[in-house]
Formats: sequence, C-alpha cells, structure tokens
Amino acid sequence: MIGRTISHYKILEKLGEGGMGVVYKAEDIRLGRTVALKFPPPDRLENAEEVERFNREARAVSALNDPHIATIYELDEVDGRKFIALEYVPGGTLKTFAKNVHDAGRNLSLEQVVDFSVQIARGLAHAHENGVVHRDLKPDNLLLTDKGQVKITDFGLAKLKGSPQLTKSGSTVGTVSYMSPEQTRGEELDARSDLFSLGVILYQLATGQLPFRGEHEMAIGYSIVNEEPVSPKTLRPDLPDDLARVITRCLEKDRERRIGSAKELSEALNALLPKEATDKKRTLLNSRRARWAVLGVIAVVAIAAIAVIQRAPRQPPVPSDRTWIAVLPFENLSADPENEYFSDGITEDIITQLSQISDLSVISRTSTMRYKDTDKSLREIGEELNVDAILEGSVRRAGGQVRIISQLIDARSDEHLLAETYDRELRDIFKIQSDVAEKIARARSKTYTGRKKQNHSGTDSGHGRIRRVSQRPRILQQVSERRQRSRDCDVQKSIRDRSRVRSRSRWPGGRVCAAGV
Repeated sequence: MIGRTISHYKILEKLGEGGMGVVYKAEDIRLGRTVALKFPPPDRLENAEEVERFNREARAVSALNDPHIATIYELDEVDGRKFIALEYVPGGTLKTFAKNVHDAGRNLSLEQVVDFSVQIARGLAHAHENGVVHRDLKPDNLLLTDKGQVKITDFGLAKLKGSPQLTKSGSTVGTVSYMSPEQTRGEELDARSDLFSLGVILYQLATGQLPFRGEHEMAIGYSIVNEEPVSPKTLRPDLPDDLARVITRCLEKDRERRIGSAKELSEALNALLPKEATDKKRTLLNSRRARWAVLGVIAVVAIAAIAVIQRAPRQPPVPSDRTWIAVLPFENLSADPENEYFSDGITEDIITQLSQISDLSVISRTSTMRYKDTDKSLREIGEELNVDAILEGSVRRAGGQVRIISQLIDARSDEHLLAETYDRELRDIFKIQSDVAEKIARARSKTYTGRKKQNHSGTDSGHGRIRRVSQRPRILQQVSERRQRSRDCDVQKSIRDRSRVRSRSRWPGGRVCAAGV
C-alpha cells in the first residue's frame, strides 16, 4: 500500500493496525494536507455486519463537531475497498505518552491528569448530547496533538441513538480492562458506561495502575463486577481528596450512583485546575476593560510617585534577594514526535528543581508553555513575563541515550550566563536535571558578585539605573531526592489556591524564565 494513490490520497506510511482496521498516513493531493486513511480489515470485507459497523463509524463521527473528537472528512470506496479519510493527529496516543513518562521513572503531574481528563470528558459530552456512545474508550483511542490537545478517535464500536443494534444481546464489545460492569455482563449500554471507562483512564493516569486487574480477561471481568479497587490515594497519597472522590464516583458499579453525565464530570474536574489554566483570558490584563482601568490607576500612581520622588532626598535602591527566572519549553530534536511529551516533562522537572533553590522564583509552567514554538525574541518574552533570566534548551533522545543542551540568558541584555551540554544514559535523567539547577544557582551567585562590584562603582551598565545585588549570597539548598512528590505538591497547592500575586522586580533580585531552544 505504501506509495500507492487511492482516489486523491497518496499513502505515505502505516500508522497502526487493530481489530477495527488498518490506518495509514496519507497526503490529500487535492488540498495539500496530511490525513489518516482507515481501511476495514481485509478478512471482514465479506461480512455485511462488519461493513455496516465501518459505515456506522463514519456516520457517527461525521455528525460530531468538537475540538476533542478527531474529524472525519469523507467515506469513500475505490475498487471495492472502503475507507475513511480522517484528521491526522501527529502526537501519538495517550497510552504511549503515559508509558514514556512512566518509563522515565515519573508520574504524570496532577495538572496533566486533570487537564487530559477534562478534555476527554468534554469530547464525550458532545458525543453523548448527539446520541453517540463510544463503548471502547481507552488510552489507545485517545490521540494527542503536538500541543497536548486530546482527540477521541475510533468510534468503530459506537452505539448510535435510533440505529439498529448490531451486537447480539448478551454479547460483549470493547476492551475488557476499560469495560463497565454492565458492559461485561452484555447488558444494554448508555452514556454512563463511557463514564466508567473514563474513570478507569483517570485512575490509571493518576496512579500508573489499572483499578481492576487479573491474569486473563475473565478474571479482570470478575474484578470489575465484584471487587472494589484500591483507593487511588493509597497508591498516590498526594492526590487531592476532591480528585479522589471524582474518580471513585466514576467507578461506581451501580450506574445509578455514578456521576450523572460527561458534562457534570467535566465541570467537576475543571474546578480542580489552577485558575490560570482554566481562565481563557489568563489574567485581568487580557480584558480590554480591565486593562484600561489598570492603566488608569497606574497613571495616577505614577504621577503621584514622580511628585514624591522629586521632593524626596535621593536614597540608594533597596536591595532585593530574589531573582525571577522563566524556563521555556525545551525543544524536541528527536525524530519521533512522541518525544515532544518527554521534552515537556524535562521542562517541568527542571522548573520543579529550580523552585527548590533559595532566592529563586520561577514562573509557572502554565505561563511559559504559551511560548512553545513562538517567534518572539527572548527580550520580548522576558519583558512580558518580567523576569531577569530565561533558561532555554533542547532534548534529543535516541534509544537509551539522551542529550540535553541548556542555556541561561540574561533577559535584558541577551548575554549568555551559562551554556551546558549533557550526553548521558536515560537512567541518569534526574541527575542531569539536578546538575542544571545547581549550575544555574552557581551562575546566579557569580553574576551577582560581579555586578555588586560594578554597582558600587556607581555605573549603570548602559541602562540608566544603578543596579544592586543582595548583600548576603545564599547557599544552594540541596535538591530533594523526592522530586516527584515535591512537583505534585506544588500542583496540589496551586489547585487549592486559585490566585497568586507576584511582586514585579528586576535582575538582580528579579525574575528568571526558563525556555526551550
């Protein structure tokens, strides 16, 4: 099939194969875009029920229009071969992403767990509102864009409201580990079955384990129907109580006691996200009305301040002992696009490491992720985030080897304060992150010492300001070996505290920002 042209699609490579069909990456010659082509299994083309199931998938998804559901472009047939042309999602599956994170010895952050689950719930809510029950929801059928957006796919087993039933009464369809109790019993299913499946996914994302396990399918099915799963807080003690309760409600064996709808689930999960991650406008300054109000207040305060300064005797600037840094998303230089999420994980861990260093204040990951793939200069980014320095870097992963390049840059002058290259084995990844944090702390101390001498001489480094440094250099606090717990505690604190106020200051004693190169 590779290299062949079917209709106006040139097949480029095979993406995957499963019980519901074979999927290829292809080029739409007419529109010049990349698509995915799905063909039913060749051995099922003679089965009228399987052909109808394939047609039903196309009809089901074509009726849906939601950013969290992969779009179907058309259903066609060439030389007796049916196929579906659908949206190509380059980031891989949620299953692969989670596996890469766990293989690196980490858990998904709580923010990632909630964010992914909110997106899935929103896509399900749209499907359910349009009379479509997925019936085979699992991480394999959840695709991720290179921006981390989740898209539900593979509606081959979907049940459409008003359509005749293809599955015989008493038989089961789906993947047993993610089935609801009623699904394992072969009962009539409704939207609440999908909510149980999402509960399994949510449990797995949060803890790294499936709630129901067994040596074979019958044993797993028995566990789903008869056994209670281990509390997710037992496996992950830092899990917020509210999130644990949401997971438990999804996994209720009696669907009447289960959470009521995907929309309700989405709202419950969304309430757990940090405010800056859920507010579409990010801050009040993104509101035009609020921006003008704030500017008006600033103008009044500025005029008053100028008057006071002109009358008051000159005083030396008050030294500040905090430095602000921003870490930009590290660029993935690996051939495999799925390593994009590995790179994002490196960025997040370095942010956590730096947050544990005395006198450093680090801009949140949520605020810096918007600069991924940006065309803005580091000076512009530094100005927008009001930081003193920016950490940028790249990650190249090949097999068990990893190369990480990091550069610390003065946000105002574009001066390189630190540049390091690490070629290590993948198992040393945490050591690399600790080294990066330690060297940044040392670079900060060295930079402060030099600038302190310069500032005492009365020069302004060309910026029209006398810049002073802290009178007491601080000692680098040792980075805790329990990196994962610390990172997730930060996220948990963010979930509980919806607002955060940062003082605006400059380097030295200002802000540092970490970025990817």
